[in-house]
Amino acid sequence: MKKASKIILSSALFVGFGLSAMLAEAGSFDNFKVRYFHLAQYLNNQNRELQDIQAQNLDPQKYSRINLSQLLNGGPPKDGIPSIDNPKFNTAQTTDFSANETVIGVEINGEAVAYPIGIMNWHEIVNDTVGGVNITVSYCPLCDTIVTFERGSKTYGVSGKLYQSCLVMYDRANDSLYSQPWAMGIIGQDVNRNLKRIPAIKTTLSAWLAAHPNSKILSTDTGNKRDYFNYPYGSYYTDKMLIFPVRNQRQLREHPKSIITYIWESDGKTPQNYFSGSSVQFLHSEMKEIGEKIVEFNGRKIRAKWDGQMETVIVEELDGTAVPSSTAFAFVYPAFFGEK
Repeated sequence: MKKASKIILSSALFVGFGLSAMLAEAGSFDNFKVRYFHLAQYLNNQNRELQDIQAQNLDPQKYSRINLSQLLNGGPPKDGIPSIDNPKFNTAQTTDFSANETVIGVEINGEAVAYPIGIMNWHEIVNDTVGGVNITVSYCPLCDTIVTFERGSKTYGVSGKLYQSCLVMYDRANDSLYSQPWAMGIIGQDVNRNLKRIPAIKTTLSAWLAAHPNSKILSTDTGNKRDYFNYPYGSYYTDKMLIFPVRNQRQLREHPKSIITYIWESDGKTPQNYFSGSSVQFLHSEMKEIGEKIVEFNGRKIRAKWDGQMETVIVEELDGTAVPSSTAFAFVYPAFFGEK
């Protein structure tokens, strides 16, 4: 009995010292959580996503745009990061968020809504209706990507999987998996289906309200207990650390967390594991200096310009029609749109 107790005590001390060393190496508890949160996969069922597709008599290998070996476990299980499906809202006068809060701004048919990143960091997906249109607003904290699209009668959730370190969403109607930065079905019944994207902008709450004073603002009353006023990823937003393996990083010329805006339009081709179509990226630091750039894109000219009020890049057709775009960390573009 004494020998067993010594073994248990020794094991506990070994684990304790190991965790202490890992925490010291990370530099802070938030950084520790970010660096090692993928270990949570050993506590959760990580097979459900593909099992739900197999239950429809579909072979994920045959109904896949990507190599399944590159579909990685993020840590949380399917719906372990809960989407917001019944959002509540505040006004500029009643919101708890400060003027400098970063938000995702969406305006449809005259109705404007702001989704604070402080909430999106914890939920990643909001299924909403704006201006009479059913939409899904998605944000990946690991990639800083924003994709907003028409959802019809469907809702979308967080699968718990990652592809190239980025959010993989799933369609609750048929469990198809979608790569968020591509806005495309990658595994399941909807493989290669492109979502109908809607322009959205990442800016500050004060800038958004200056342009849309009557905007609704997503409320912290989500039904979940989260600290919506503190960034949960430590120094991840500014350091060079990438938690998960990401391809094509030799093509990167900037700091991996530099901010870009990219646009993309897919074609009818379906190469395994790669995007096919047209894409262009705009580095924010460069655009802030030059102000405007006109480039060839998918057989036409489009304009990218630095919006000083919104402090971001706006992309539009030459007639002023908005082109759906996404911000991202710089490492995302070569991973999803780089050369093979």
